[in-house]
Amino acid sequence: MMKAISRSMFAASMMLTAGAAFAANTDVTVGLQLEPPHLDPTSAAAGAIDQVLYSNVFEGLTRFGPDGSVNPGLAESWTISDDGLSYTFKLRAGVKFHDGSDFEATDVVFSLDRARAEDSVNAQKALFAGIASVEALDAGTVKVTLSDANGSFLFNMAWGDAVMVAPESIDDIKSNPVGTGAFRFDSWSRGDKIELARNEDYWGTPARIEAATFKFISDPTAAFAAMMAEDVDVFYSYPAPENLMAFEADARFTILSGSTEGETILAMNNKQAPFDNAKVRAAVSYAIDRNAIIDGAMFGFGTPIGTHFAPHNPDYVDLTGNSAYDPEKARALLAEAGLADGFKTTLKLPPPSYARRGGEIIAAQLRAVGIETEISNLEWAQWLEQVFRGYDYGLTIVSHTEPMDIGIYARPEYYFQYDNADFQTLIADLAVEADPGKRSGMLKQAQTVISEDYVNAYLFQLAMVSVVKTDLKGIWENAPTQAIDLTSVYWAD
Repeated sequence: MMKAISRSMFAASMMLTAGAAFAANTDVTVGLQLEPPHLDPTSAAAGAIDQVLYSNVFEGLTRFGPDGSVNPGLAESWTISDDGLSYTFKLRAGVKFHDGSDFEATDVVFSLDRARAEDSVNAQKALFAGIASVEALDAGTVKVTLSDANGSFLFNMAWGDAVMVAPESIDDIKSNPVGTGAFRFDSWSRGDKIELARNEDYWGTPARIEAATFKFISDPTAAFAAMMAEDVDVFYSYPAPENLMAFEADARFTILSGSTEGETILAMNNKQAPFDNAKVRAAVSYAIDRNAIIDGAMFGFGTPIGTHFAPHNPDYVDLTGNSAYDPEKARALLAEAGLADGFKTTLKLPPPSYARRGGEIIAAQLRAVGIETEISNLEWAQWLEQVFRGYDYGLTIVSHTEPMDIGIYARPEYYFQYDNADFQTLIADLAVEADPGKRSGMLKQAQTVISEDYVNAYLFQLAMVSVVKTDLKGIWENAPTQAIDLTSVYWAD
């Protein structure tokens, strides 16, 4: 009798174990280094918001694919007027927000009018500046009229800052986001994790996983331990490249090495002395050894850049020669600027390892030419408050992961405060130019202007290196936008 009971208990326990294992393979846990400051992608510059919510919870009229292409999103199709000023979007039928309300043309009007309003706090408000009007022709049709033709308009509508929101849920969006995506927001344990659950009423192809957890682990050592213990299934943009050889030797894991839109820069406050002097900015640029930073901070992962543009873009110009490592030239330029004895400034660093590790190397390189930096390690919210919004810094290091964002240099109020009227005209002309050849030439000119003005010291294009469990499929290898799109992720049988 005892044997029979033991066998029954053993069988039952095996069924429970098998069931638990099966259940685990319906969920995914994603490790991230940065936690979002809040959950409204339309009112903050923090890329961590899009990483969690883009496509998963919120969707736009168009959307980026894993190859960077612009595809239909909540708009299934559109027509463009002959003069390029009017876009008429046909919306998908049967789409509902996660609260059960219908997604209709009036929600598009609300979303775009809110983004372009005078009091808008959208971090990419410039994307919407050319919109003259938004009109709901009927529940399923929206007409957007532009003040000038804009060859990038459909591209702009794919950004995370252009996702569709509803007036009924906007008051609580920062803590309880309500979108139309394949996952709905479930919970947020601040300082720890965000949980999403599959949207069973999704209008499109349903997600293959039932739940997703985004786990926030800022410390690289803790990230390695969590991955090795299989507490997380994928660590997106893995923060400790020195550990990658250990993962390569472990059959449980696969390393995805792709490209990003992340131009990593040593940003300078162009309105703060002495960085208001182009010779000083040039001196900083010549004092920097890019390859030493890539090797020392990134263990060789990264591509040197000499301007704010992705090397994989067909219009990229290699301008690294404009600021090749030359400490003697850096000292000479400082002397010409009246700073032969050097100067002191601040170097404020956000949490990512490329900034913290790179900052120590850069501080030593600057010290060698007479520039002393006071390093401050800031949390992400502090960096946004002091640097991005407060302009309270001399130098900082950050990776700009928004796609095709050279237009930020035409915004004098942007955090590095570069104010060049000719460049602003160039970007305005680019926005209305439709001819591909002319656009290419203008983009190359734009890259050259900011490189030769030494607006910032351009370091490297951030590599996208993620560690993934071998049987987890569908994670994007490249990062054409700031997104961890889980809508097509699945566990292999």
